[in-house]
Amino acid sequence: MNRKASLAIGCATGFSGDRTDGVGPVVDTLVRQGGQALIFETLAERTLALSQLAKNQNPELGYEPLLDDLLRPALAPCLRHGIRIVSNFGAANPPAAGRRIVALAREMGLPAPRVAVLSGDQLDSPEQLDYLRTQLGPQMDGLEIVSVNAYQGASEISQALTEDADIVVAGRVADPSLALGCAMAHFGWREDDWQALGGGTMAGHILECGTQVTGGYFAVPGLKDVSGMDRLGFPIACIDEDGGFSVGKADDTGGLVDTRTVKEQLLYEVHDPAAYLTPDVVADISRARVVQEAPDRVRVLDVCGHARTGTLKVNLCFKGGWLAEAEISYAGVQAEARARLAADVIQRRLGGQIKLRFDLIGVLSILADDDGAMLASHTVGNARDVRLRVAAAHHDRQLAERVLREVTALYTCGPAGGGGVRTSLRPRLGSLSALIPRDLAPASWRFME
Repeated sequence: MNRKASLAIGCATGFSGDRTDGVGPVVDTLVRQGGQALIFETLAERTLALSQLAKNQNPELGYEPLLDDLLRPALAPCLRHGIRIVSNFGAANPPAAGRRIVALAREMGLPAPRVAVLSGDQLDSPEQLDYLRTQLGPQMDGLEIVSVNAYQGASEISQALTEDADIVVAGRVADPSLALGCAMAHFGWREDDWQALGGGTMAGHILECGTQVTGGYFAVPGLKDVSGMDRLGFPIACIDEDGGFSVGKADDTGGLVDTRTVKEQLLYEVHDPAAYLTPDVVADISRARVVQEAPDRVRVLDVCGHARTGTLKVNLCFKGGWLAEAEISYAGVQAEARARLAADVIQRRLGGQIKLRFDLIGVLSILADDDGAMLASHTVGNARDVRLRVAAAHHDRQLAERVLREVTALYTCGPAGGGGVRTSLRPRLGSLSALIPRDLAPASWRFME
């Protein structure tokens, strides 16, 4: 990327499964404003494990399922206007995602883009796994491992962009690193320019969840009102050479960007505001200032950065048996009492064989209550519209299926008036986290041939 006074980066998705119709307005705004980069953030811990399972079934899958839908409205204008695309939509199979992007460009009659593919996040060597066993000990015994991934950083993204990549496809990199890699390439920041890296990282953190910062996750009617929720605009950050940045949103869209939405996102998933650990830097927002610059435009100043740690976070996902869920509804007179009686029946019939969780949707179902203590102590009320949810997890599929049959049997075995039974049985994934030395998990990149 050419060195410029500022860098405008748009974000067009905040997770796998996000809306895809927000891409066009973001790209249009970047084109009008002379923006230089577009990121798609599509990964989560469970998403990556599911992608690995898909790759196991088909070696040409395992990347973001909505890849085509996300890129079709963006590819032509981004290539035409020099807007670089950076994303972790490679998931468990970045090379396959790269091949699909090249094929999509060909189908659209576009010039072949220069696609860089990152690697190094997937850990599978004996040395890597042996080290993790020393860290996790007996927790790894007997696990059927699905995926092991290290959170890589921004350096390889920056290198690929510096070598004129049009599109960078990553797997598991830290979410803020998508934007930070763009900033490192644009400004020529060194890997130890901690102050600038701290600011760039927090700009990436603001962008990474998409419309959370433009009012989506913020909205509470009557308390925190947001207009145009049906057409929320995705965010755009403008980063300066010193790491300071502003955040706004795509033009002519709904939503809201103010000091409150930005402060909420700054603190989102941050354990220690003075030490937000990433692969690139330890960011510090303990003295940050958030200032409203204009309608739907907020400035973030005084973010600090400190030297990065010597380790990378690793997520290990494994097969965790089966999750059985079944629901049945009760309405009218004594509906809550009937739902409770149904739960008692299931508990008496299965409680000695499998651990069960009961929720009364409409009465008590959101708070953590796996042991049923809150439900037992909650006074029976007069709710007239209640849905009983029964859930259980077990490695024995037959026993998990038994839960579903027992709930279905409530149709005629009572109590009275149950209806609308729905059942679901699906594989369950578990995860463990650890730290690994950087030199045991080196990252790299290459251009697609």
